[in-house]
Amino acid sequence: MMPGELWALAVWLLAIALDVILGDPPSRWHPVAWMGRTLAVWERWAPTRGPGARFVYGTTACGVGVLVWGSAAGLWEVGTRRLPLLLEVLFQAVALKMTFSVRGLIQAAREVRELLAAGDLLSARRRVGYHLVSRSTDDLDTPHVVSAVVESVAENACDGFIAPAFYYVVGGLPLAYAYRFVNTADAMWGYRDAVYEWLGKAAARLDDLMNWVPARLTAVLTLLLGGRTGQWARGVHVWRRDARKTASPNAGHPMSAMAGVLGVRLEKVGHYTLGAEFPWPQVEDIDRCLSVFKRVIGLGTAVQVVALTLKGFIFAGLGFGR
Repeated sequence: MMPGELWALAVWLLAIALDVILGDPPSRWHPVAWMGRTLAVWERWAPTRGPGARFVYGTTACGVGVLVWGSAAGLWEVGTRRLPLLLEVLFQAVALKMTFSVRGLIQAAREVRELLAAGDLLSARRRVGYHLVSRSTDDLDTPHVVSAVVESVAENACDGFIAPAFYYVVGGLPLAYAYRFVNTADAMWGYRDAVYEWLGKAAARLDDLMNWVPARLTAVLTLLLGGRTGQWARGVHVWRRDARKTASPNAGHPMSAMAGVLGVRLEKVGHYTLGAEFPWPQVEDIDRCLSVFKRVIGLGTAVQVVALTLKGFIFAGLGFGR
């Protein structure tokens, strides 16, 4: 048996390997898709009148979802410990892989890049709207499509990798799945409009809280890996100036850091402009963005390895075995 909690390190590394080699399974087998379908059903059952009733309902739904998914992940974690070690690590790695996606994000960004390079702006708009952003993409020109891709890659470095990794270190599979449910609920309900303002308020505020540390960690990793000293200094300047320009208290951090490092202007029309002094991004900037993203994932993995190793030895020293 591995000492202390060091088995979690093998789980994490295998989960990354599964993502790189296999990517995401079909939606019918993906827990995040199940979360989404559950939230869609719960939305149909929500009270239709009264902000107070919708707030209570949405808060209760969010709490129940966190409890159910966190408990299910905890039962999976405990149950698999009765298996031979190799099967335990495999089964937990499969579950952990479902909380993050690197290969899928890279593939989606590359598909948009290829469509733009081929001059197919209409298909690129559709693809970026389907896979990467929730905003309307019908009227976006090429620079704004590229901007949407870069923004999504930067933000999902946090939501799609660093944050699940952070919560896996802190609380294992249960906390990683609790985070993934909250993030999914925020993605579906966390809008400030007549429909979702009160229904999704609890999910949005909890997502803000849970992403506070990961978003800033992602921004720091982006700045550290953005390139030469001049790019680093430029990135820090833009990050400090523009990080709070987004409605989200967290999304602006990795996005503004990426804008500064790449030296490009990122804009969601009518909402924010990051790096306003820079030129509009061009198609090739998607490749540059993905290069930074991959380095962030690499360093984030190294930090994760160190954190899990230290946690394992600390737990072993305190006598908390498996």
